[in-house]
Amino acid sequence: MSANTSKKPRSGRRRFLLGALAVGGALVVGWGVMPPRSRVGDPSAFPEHNGEIALNGWIKITPDGDVVLAMPRVEMGQGIHTALSMLAAEELDVPLSRVRIETSPVERIYGNVVAMGDSSLPLHPDSADKAWARALHWIMAKSAREIGLIITGGSSSVADGWQPVREAAATARAALVEAAAREWNVPAAQVSVRDGQLVGPGGKQASFGGMAKVAQGISAPAHVVLKPASQYQLIGRPAPRNDIAAKTDGTARFSIDARPPGLLYAAIAMCPVFGGKLKTFQSKAALGMPGVRYVVPFEGSTGGAPGVAVVADHYWQARQALAAVQPEWDNGPHASLDSAGIQQQLVSALDSDKSGFTYRSLGDGLKAFDKADGATIVEAEYAAPYLAHATMEPINCTAQVTKDGVHLWAPTQVATLAQLVAARAAGVSGDQVHIDIPLIGGGFGRRLESDFIGQAVTIATKTEGRPVQVIWSREEDVRHDFYRPQAIARLKARVENGKVTAIASRSAGQSILAGELDRLFGAPSLGIDRYTAEGLFDLPYEIEHEHIAHVAVDLPVPVGFWRSVGHSYNGFFLEGFLNEVAAAAKLDPLAMRRDLLKAHPRELKVLETAAQAAGWGQPLAPAADGAPRARGLALHPSFGSVVAQVVEVSLKDGKPRVHRVVCAVDCGTVVNPGIVAQQMESAVIFGLTAALHGRIEIKNGQVVQSNFPDYPALKMAETPVIETHIVPSTAEPSGIGEVGVPPIAPAVAHAVAQLTGKPVRQLPMV
Repeated sequence: MSANTSKKPRSGRRRFLLGALAVGGALVVGWGVMPPRSRVGDPSAFPEHNGEIALNGWIKITPDGDVVLAMPRVEMGQGIHTALSMLAAEELDVPLSRVRIETSPVERIYGNVVAMGDSSLPLHPDSADKAWARALHWIMAKSAREIGLIITGGSSSVADGWQPVREAAATARAALVEAAAREWNVPAAQVSVRDGQLVGPGGKQASFGGMAKVAQGISAPAHVVLKPASQYQLIGRPAPRNDIAAKTDGTARFSIDARPPGLLYAAIAMCPVFGGKLKTFQSKAALGMPGVRYVVPFEGSTGGAPGVAVVADHYWQARQALAAVQPEWDNGPHASLDSAGIQQQLVSALDSDKSGFTYRSLGDGLKAFDKADGATIVEAEYAAPYLAHATMEPINCTAQVTKDGVHLWAPTQVATLAQLVAARAAGVSGDQVHIDIPLIGGGFGRRLESDFIGQAVTIATKTEGRPVQVIWSREEDVRHDFYRPQAIARLKARVENGKVTAIASRSAGQSILAGELDRLFGAPSLGIDRYTAEGLFDLPYEIEHEHIAHVAVDLPVPVGFWRSVGHSYNGFFLEGFLNEVAAAAKLDPLAMRRDLLKAHPRELKVLETAAQAAGWGQPLAPAADGAPRARGLALHPSFGSVVAQVVEVSLKDGKPRVHRVVCAVDCGTVVNPGIVAQQMESAVIFGLTAALHGRIEIKNGQVVQSNFPDYPALKMAETPVIETHIVPSTAEPSGIGEVGVPPIAPAVAHAVAQLTGKPVRQLPMV
């Protein structure tokens, strides 16, 4: 869509948003001027068990004085259960070991405002302080609060929980202090909290458990004073994660470990061709095999593929019986689709006269390239392939459908939508769907989808009230993903007097947002999708003339959110290209970036930190086998944080080996530096896997890859030394779970280009 037709989709976005609010009953007279409602919530939102006393929607006190925190975010290995528990413990002045978590109900107060309100619009960070941007942010944040979408994604969990969790804990503390003051008949100012004990004049002491009932009847204060940073005892310091012991000794329970009474197991076969259907199947032979109870055909749910399930007493029985079902497929209209054809469609979109949607135009935009006037003009085309998520825990879901409703044991990152999809599949209302979310063995955005939810519930409607655990094989997992989009970008830069004065990018690829809206709500594309251009339009560099556009291409391959989303490939495009520009203009890439970041001290500090820690500019010794090594550099802001990485690379048999990665990160106030380091290490390994090996290919309308032998992950022997340097900040927390992914591919590509003398413009590199 061209820039001059942008008003229509923007209006559509507003209609969609306000329509959702109206349906939810949140659109009331005066909505636009009323302040956002408190997220602390009423005690009735947090169900009490075994003598617990709820003091608000987030905090309960047990009879022995421990604290129970409502947990609306799922633990996928990122440490969020620990981080949010630290926030509650800090404000309540209790030891971290005395805070435990309980999955929150699906209520609006637990909705993720940051993920929906802060991350949904294509706004450049430099515009954040402008009046119109602040007003738009206010509206989006208010809307997100009213809709209350419970979601774990967008590297937003700590950023979103930072305020409400601390406020809820501080409110609970104030109520407990006031309760003690009334019991002891002293002013509240004379009551303090020490290590989870209420302490008063003359050595009086009481436990939280002893005062909780009185505290519950005390009205919450209109305002609470949060602890200043100077008094933090937990925040900012390493603390052991509260999930490590269970994950170490094997007692941790993941979704695939759910064992409700009467459990059956289902193995599935899905149509391998995009857009195909189940034509015929044979059930008689399978039903005669040991343990087999049901053979259930199903339609694709929420963008998923149709297929057939075998339900048995044990999973292996179900797997063995699948072959006897002999499904035949109607391959549909996309049976000839292949990777070469997809690439040609993307190239044709850029070759066409379609201008796409312009996400940023600054200065003279494209006109800055009309005349060379002695300047150096650099042009290049970059490409990135489809990628699968390949989480360690394969897709699974346990569902039970009875006359009372639906019970799910589901590894979902978005409970609100899972509830919606389950209700549709079972033909019940949303309040008849109960979801338990155990630990998740990896998400990376795959479990933001709900195709496996609807599928499991559909199968469970045929098992006569018994719960059924649906488990996908690794092959079904890899071949029925919602992939990171394949994309290409054509970039152009103008360099004058040693300075980049103009940059342009025109990219092509699928829209994730359009696919999500269609499969969830049947809604048309809005014409704008920030995920397609993020990492390009929001570049931090001070370049006088900019033009960033994207052409959306409709393809039958399902695409979805993949760790760091558009940043994951656009970061490669932009930073890889800038390193190429530096080489063409004979500029030091570090010095060139310094020159472009004079008005961005945060990014500049991160860049300088990484360069200094890595010894940029100093001689680099060869690898152990004598192969020359080179350094590569990349900087990328995403999800409110900034990361710079410097890598050391050598070649063996022409293939890159990454020896060392130095990461510098500014993610605002750090809750637990140990978790920050773990997330950076995880992101580097994840990003290196994609940069070196990741590729999903299409042939005859279906995915070629099927398992780790042909879709490999980075091996321990390939993993480099990873150093993390945290840049101190007093800003509120920003993202950390995804921000280390985008810079790694361009940094490695930069080093490889120096070793080979050829730019790396396409992934994967091996």
